[in-house]
Amino acid sequence: MRIQEWDARYRSRERAEDFSAAPTPLLVETARKLAPGKALDVACGTGRNAIWLAAHGWTVTAVDGAPAAIEILNARAQQRGLDIRTRVADLESANFEMETDSWDLVSKCYYLQRSLIPAVKAGVRPGGIAIVIVHLVPPGNKITYKHAAPGELRGFFADWEILHYFEGPPDDAAHKRAVAEVVARKPGVISRS
Repeated sequence: MRIQEWDARYRSRERAEDFSAAPTPLLVETARKLAPGKALDVACGTGRNAIWLAAHGWTVTAVDGAPAAIEILNARAQQRGLDIRTRVADLESANFEMETDSWDLVSKCYYLQRSLIPAVKAGVRPGGIAIVIVHLVPPGNKITYKHAAPGELRGFFADWEILHYFEGPPDDAAHKRAVAEVVARKPGVISRS
C-alpha cells in the first residue's frame, strides 16, 4: 500500500485493531530490559508502540507517511497525557532524513523498505538497539517490495550484535502472516547526551 491508500484506510477506520491493538510483544519485551532513553518509531501507524514507550518513560518521536495515522496517534497520546513528538514524512522520499547516532532505540515494525535499513542503522547510537519486524514472502511466491526473503533481515544486521532473530508465525494478535524479527545492538559504547 502506498501513502494515499494507508491514509484512506486510517480515515475510514476499516480495521478496529488500528486503534486498539496492544503494543508489539517483541518491542515490549526488549524495551523493558533497557533504561528509557530516546526512541524513534518509524512507520508508527496509529502509535501502539510509540504510546507504550512514552507511557514507560521513553522520549519518543513517531514518524509515518499517513497524515491520518499521525492525527489518530496525537489524539490517543493527548487522551493519555503523553508527550510524543510526531512527524508526517514520506519514508520513500529521498528527502526523508533520520538523525545519525541519535536514538537509543529505533523500531520499525511490520514495514519493509530495504532502502531505509541503512538510515535505521545510522540513526541508532553506538550501543543502542534496533527492532525490525517484516513480513516474509509466502512459500512459493516471489520476493516483493513488502515481503522479505528468509534470512534477508538477518543479513542487514550481520555487522551488529544480534540479540534476537526469529522467522515464523508472529507473536502478535494484530498480525497473522509469517515474519522475520531482529533485535540488534549497534557496535560501540553507549553514549547518552
